[in-house]
Formats: sequence, C-alpha cells, structure tokens
Amino acid sequence: MAQITIIGMGLIGTSIGLGLKNAKQASIKIVGYDVEHGNARQAHKRLAIDSAEGNLRNAVRSADLVIIATPVSAIREVLQEIGREMPAQCAVTDTGSTKQQVMKWAEEFLPKSVSFIGGHPMAGKETSGPEAGEATLFRDKVWCLFPSRDAADWAVEAVVGIVETIGGKPYFLDPQEHDSFVAAASHLPIALSSALVSATSKSPSWHEIARLASSGYRDVSRLAGGDPTMNRDIYMTNAEEIGGWIDRAITELLELRKALRDKNEAALARYFGAVHEERVKWEAGAVTSPAAAPEVKVPSMGQQLSTVFLGDLLAKKSRTLMESYEERAEGKGKRDGR
Repeated sequence: MAQITIIGMGLIGTSIGLGLKNAKQASIKIVGYDVEHGNARQAHKRLAIDSAEGNLRNAVRSADLVIIATPVSAIREVLQEIGREMPAQCAVTDTGSTKQQVMKWAEEFLPKSVSFIGGHPMAGKETSGPEAGEATLFRDKVWCLFPSRDAADWAVEAVVGIVETIGGKPYFLDPQEHDSFVAAASHLPIALSSALVSATSKSPSWHEIARLASSGYRDVSRLAGGDPTMNRDIYMTNAEEIGGWIDRAITELLELRKALRDKNEAALARYFGAVHEERVKWEAGAVTSPAAAPEVKVPSMGQQLSTVFLGDLLAKKSRTLMESYEERAEGKGKRDGR
C-alpha cells in the first residue's frame, strides 16, 4: 500500500485529503501531520486522512509522496526537517503560492534521491482550517506544476495523478513566470481589496459608510478577509513581483484621478469602456495570444493512481507534458534574448 503524507492540515491539506478519499483509492494510505496537533485530529475526524501523526519525521519516514500544504513561510523549515528522514525514491510537492524561493529551498535541503515537483493550486477560500476543507475545492481549477531539474518521470506522473484525481488541471510553467503572473492575478487583488478596507475604515465617517456598504463593497473587500499570516508570507516571498504590479495599479489610479480632476468625460468613458471590454473577454475565456503554447490534452489518471508509485506509469503522457513545458521554456528564452 502506497503512503501519502500531507503536512499541514488546514484548508488546502484537508481538501486534498478529502478529495483523495472521495476518489475511493483503497490502495493508498493517507497520513496527516500539523504542527497544531488539533488540526490533524480534526482532519482525521472528518475522514480526510487515515491517521494523524504527531511527529513530523515519523510522518514522512515511510512515505511514497509528501505534500507540503503549510504557509509559504513554513516550507523552508519543513524541507530542512524532513530532508534528513526522506526515504530514497520519494516524491515531494508543495502548495505554496510563490515558487522561486521554494524551488531554491528544495534544492538546498532535499537529498538528490528525492524528486521535488513544486505546485500551486489556483483555488482557495477566505476561511481557513480543517473545518473549511472541501473535497471539491480543486475541481476544474488550474494547478501549476514545477518539476525540479532532477525530478524523475515517475514522480512527475505521481503528482499529476494526484492533481487530476482531485479534479485539478495540471499546468506546467516557469517559476519566475509564475511568480510574476500570480502577483498580478492573485496577489495584487489582495492589495487592492486591503487598500479599500483600510482607506474606508480610517475615515471618521466609517460608521456611516459601513451602513451603506453593500454588494459592491462586499465583493471587492472579500480578499481583505483572508488569513493575515498567509498574506504576509505571500508578500514577503514575492515582494519584487508584487511591488511591480502595485506600481502599475498606482499608475492606473493616477490616470483615473487626473481624468476626474480635469472633468474629462471622454477620458472616463474610454477608461471604463476599455476595462469593461477586457473583463467581458476574460470572463468569456476569450483572452488569447497567438504565441501561447497549445493546450495539452491529457487523459485522466484517476484510474492509474493506485499504481502510480509502483512504476507502472504513463510514460507517453509524461513525455508530452514535459515536452510542452520545455517548449514554453525555450520560447521564453528566445523572448528574453537567451
């Protein structure tokens, strides 16, 4: 029986466990660990894991695959700790929302016999903890993957199998590209949401404003209600990329303010018309680029998961996925002049 160890039994870790249990893979044992032992016990109570382990090293000693689902700031310490206990030919992945730093930590602390495949599921909620976990959290969500240079094909296949089994859509890309892209798509919205709440709540009239705040305020302020520790960790580990996108947002706001001060009706109409059009295109899935890599069509691996650790793997699929990743990397090199 293959063992999957999930480190960090919060929203993401518990949801992964619930998703795997929902797939009814009897040949897999799921062990859960959390520095807050109560979280692991709660995840066990919810049937997201088969057993809760109170010692981190014991949790990984017999693992075939380790999933690190902790806050980004804790990943370094976890990798440093488990690197001393990892069995040979084990696969490790994570769910951290920034990647360049995590990939460096994995290379520093994991032995060469262990394959690391960085990961980032593009899914989440404002609520946290094992109670918030959902088996369907990752359904139809993009799951970014980043194989390390020495990752074995079987390990990449194992992680792809896990992702697809719980409903995710594997997507391979470069760590630097990822950090820039998610800074724009995921991390900048946190800043804008937080700025709205900060600006309005500091007003002397906040108590009156709050009475009038309705669906629009609720929608935009939603991300400000996220886990403060997680948001801090994201910003600290992706500071340069996020800072660049905040600068761009400030430029947009200054442009909007100038149009207001000038009472430039035409400029306002152009501005709101342009952003309306872009959002409609995005919502319709119509934002495309001629240079974009073709979508890789891959068969589901849900039925293959029970053998994924035993070497009976879909080599053809692994080659297709990795070739797509390499083509994207080669194209990026040409764009950068390398």
